Amino acid sequence: MLPFPVEFFLFALTLIGVAVFHQRNFEIALTGLAVIAVYKVSVLGYDLLPHLGHETPLLLNLLGLLLGFALLAKVFEQSHVPDLLPHWLPDDWRGGFILLVMVAVISSFLDNIAAAMIGGVVARRVFQGRVKVGYLAGIVAASNAGGAGSVVGDTTTTMMWIAGVPALHVTHAFVASLVAVAFSGFIAARQQHAWQPIRKDWPRDRQVDWMRLGVVGLIIAGAIGANIALGFPAVGVWAAILLGAMLRPAPWSEARHALKGSLFLIFLVTAASLMPVEKLPAASVQTAFGLGFVSAVFDNIPLTKLALDQGGYDWGVLAFAVGFGGSMIWFGSSAGVAITNEFREAKNTWLWIKEGWHVAAAYVLGFWVLYLALGWHPDLVLGAGG
Repeated sequence: MLPFPVEFFLFALTLIGVAVFHQRNFEIALTGLAVIAVYKVSVLGYDLLPHLGHETPLLLNLLGLLLGFALLAKVFEQSHVPDLLPHWLPDDWRGGFILLVMVAVISSFLDNIAAAMIGGVVARRVFQGRVKVGYLAGIVAASNAGGAGSVVGDTTTTMMWIAGVPALHVTHAFVASLVAVAFSGFIAARQQHAWQPIRKDWPRDRQVDWMRLGVVGLIIAGAIGANIALGFPAVGVWAAILLGAMLRPAPWSEARHALKGSLFLIFLVTAASLMPVEKLPAASVQTAFGLGFVSAVFDNIPLTKLALDQGGYDWGVLAFAVGFGGSMIWFGSSAGVAITNEFREAKNTWLWIKEGWHVAAAYVLGFWVLYLALGWHPDLVLGAGG
């Protein structure tokens, strides 16, 4: 007899299958979800339909963002701005580092998925398509770091805001993010420069397509506006895409290209939501630190929901933990899944961990610098679940 619920064993097998057989991650995630669902319904008598009804809005929003931002990345690429960046970025390791800082800054006011996708497009251009997996891990880490201290930069921080956490109560996560980006970005940029330096001699006859760049801005504005007004940024993203299609042809094939990888994350998130996690350990610095590692394999959205229900957390510390922690493995965050839809080689989990070791080190460093500098200030009032 297992010392823990069978669902955890089945979910662990699914994650191991994804890590080992990364070329079949879609099929493995779907099979894992199906087996877990059948077990809960047939053996435990679980009522699945109400649960799926509760999860559907979140899943639709996530799917809409993943597909919509895939189109945004392509439109941004077609604007020719990425072609011009090699002329502006330093041609040593500092160029790669500056690009990662740019990704983090963009993510602070735009969803981390979009920031990672834009960073991936630029990296492919400036590094002639030879982007090291360790650098891709750095892009995902930078996007998650930038969103950690902003209630409009990450789904988890937006959830906190909607639940009643004041926006200023997560901003100190930027202390940890600054440290983490500085460390991870330095290592990743040096790795990438040794692998493939920035190319400076790109053709200079490229002209910016300002109309397409305007469509990019429209999509970004739609995401931010719908997030603030509706808590459902995917609506704004797709409204802007449809409007922008009247100005320039939309690259619809990018959505089809990203569909399979996006559904993979939907299956994984749904399976995670079926885990019998009714309560987290008592809120503490140690618990928050541990959740960062858990979020690398267990979706951070249900973790954040449980933490909000329980209360007693320092929300800025938790935001960094569950946000940045997911960067340690490619399927630990939606930004990671989005970027690996474009860079299939990054779905090799062992390669991601081997080359992206600096992300885990940056998480530990950033977390404890934040704690030692500002301490632990738990919210003893908020407990959204009761």
